Amino acid sequence: MQERSFIWGHLGQRYRTVETLIDGVWIIVLLVAAVLLFSINLGGAPLRDWDEGTVAQIAREIVRSPAGSLNWLYPTLGGVPYPHKPPLMHLLVAWAYQIGGINEWTTRLPGAILTACSVPLLYCIGREAFRQRWAAIYSALIYLTMLPVVRHGRLAMIDGAVVSFLMVMMWCVLRSRRDLRYCLGVGLAFGLICLTQGVYGVLLGAIAIVFLYWDTPRLLTCYYLWIAVFLGILPVLGWYAAQLLHYGHTFLQMAFISPANNQLGTGAAGNSRTSWYYLKEILMYAWPWLLFLPHSLRLAWENRNLSWAKLVLAWSGVYLVIIACVGSKILWYLFPIYPSLALALGAQLAETENLPLLSSYPRSWIAGLSILALAASAGSIFFSSGANPKTDLQVIFAAVALTMTLAAIYAERGDGQFLKILFWGSYISLLLLMKSNYWVWELSDAYPVKPVASMIVRANPAVKKIYTSFGYNRPSLDFYSDRTIIPASLGELQYYWRYNGQPYFLLNASAYKSLKLDSIKLIDEAEGWKLITKDTNRL
Repeated sequence: MQERSFIWGHLGQRYRTVETLIDGVWIIVLLVAAVLLFSINLGGAPLRDWDEGTVAQIAREIVRSPAGSLNWLYPTLGGVPYPHKPPLMHLLVAWAYQIGGINEWTTRLPGAILTACSVPLLYCIGREAFRQRWAAIYSALIYLTMLPVVRHGRLAMIDGAVVSFLMVMMWCVLRSRRDLRYCLGVGLAFGLICLTQGVYGVLLGAIAIVFLYWDTPRLLTCYYLWIAVFLGILPVLGWYAAQLLHYGHTFLQMAFISPANNQLGTGAAGNSRTSWYYLKEILMYAWPWLLFLPHSLRLAWENRNLSWAKLVLAWSGVYLVIIACVGSKILWYLFPIYPSLALALGAQLAETENLPLLSSYPRSWIAGLSILALAASAGSIFFSSGANPKTDLQVIFAAVALTMTLAAIYAERGDGQFLKILFWGSYISLLLLMKSNYWVWELSDAYPVKPVASMIVRANPAVKKIYTSFGYNRPSLDFYSDRTIIPASLGELQYYWRYNGQPYFLLNASAYKSLKLDSIKLIDEAEGWKLITKDTNRL
């Protein structure tokens, strides 16, 4: 007799259909919520230095290149070859430029959409790793409402795309334990990581290898997996071979021997920080979910014989070792570790669903939520006072204070609804922050770029290189001014003024006064910066 004739066969099929339908609904809900949060006011703030300015410049030069020039294969930055990383992310931004024009919104859109897709991807990983659906739901919601994830995912950087491809790879790794056809997805996702991150993507592949060695070692001896990986990296090998044939041994120097200086410049790569830097950053920006992290990591360690715990420990542990070995300590290097922390936190918070009604929660949770409520209230009062109150920040901090206060009250009562309040309140607070222009707070570290760049564009200097007294290169200024702005010392500026026929300088007030140049022609000034050149009529 066929299996369909049994009642259990009908019930099992109906159960699987309902499960698939529920998963589909959650994936759509998470995707819509993520796209809204990652795309709102995306072009409201100017591009940030280093990562965003560099990506935007390279993408614009790809768009401007003549047809058949192969600039998409051999990208340039300011007309200088830039073979430090494969140009997958730059190509995506260039395509966005062709569709929507060259602006901040199109520059950030590809990375924001890819990072938004990583939210339902984490839910899919959770469904593979956990028995309970709530653990997967909580993991995705925690990841969605983490401040570093939202901020860095909205920026025009390669990191959001890398994390999304990493999640695809890990999901396929989990699925391939039951279906070897998903090995092809592992290889393709790994190839996309390397097409975005370069050879450093191999280090992220180590996360999957360590997990499989611990959890499913038989898969490491499966030739299907390694054939898939080889197929996935074929485009990467082809790109590197093309660069080597085109540039010769200079490509090895630029891409491998001195990547730190070529990749970010001395201003960013020269930030030497202690080994505790990343721990400090997590302690600063992972609230309010940091309250639950100690219990979550303890739960993962106690259940290290289970696959989900092995995944969390291997993912977070291997990646911490990787970034600890990197000389430059940069904030967004932490991005790939947040999905693993969200999985650990989701497993811990799912345990609260099984507790009896009005159960008592750890006092540290209640105390932490209360302290956050007081701190946010103080922040709201601070930004509402003074001669020029900042209304946006006042409202944002008030929303955070209300969220933490209600969550603390419900947690004190032993009511599990405090988690729903945390999720909704954190999401609304982040939505308000992204709607304002304060979400890129690094813009206040130096002078505003767009007014100075507009001054340079109005002047339209005859040269493409302008020397400045500012301490380091600002790729965002290069992008907006469509010129290469080169930092130089006072001695170098005096030399250029004396021996260059028609130099253009961008000087602040102190440098302008200290140089004591002769035959100066003031072209324009903005934000305390003067654009000058030689007055040939006075020579």
